[in-house]
Amino acid sequence: MQEQATKGPSRLLTVESVASMLDVSKRHVYRLSDAGKMPRPIKLGGAVRWDGTAISSWIAAGCPQVEKGGK
Repeated sequence: MQEQATKGPSRLLTVESVASMLDVSKRHVYRLSDAGKMPRPIKLGGAVRWDGTAISSWIAAGCPQVEKGGK
């Protein structure tokens, strides 16, 4: 528990934030996500968000394709 408090909580990103990080359109983010080419979003009711840590790690790894069932 102490380790998590030190690192801080993972930030949930909107499609706009992810699109800005990738320098692409919001629609392209949804296409990448639907095709399993990026980490899956988290659905909160009607809201769709991406785990900021997962997106940052994915970008740092060179944006590899992610398996459809994976994260």
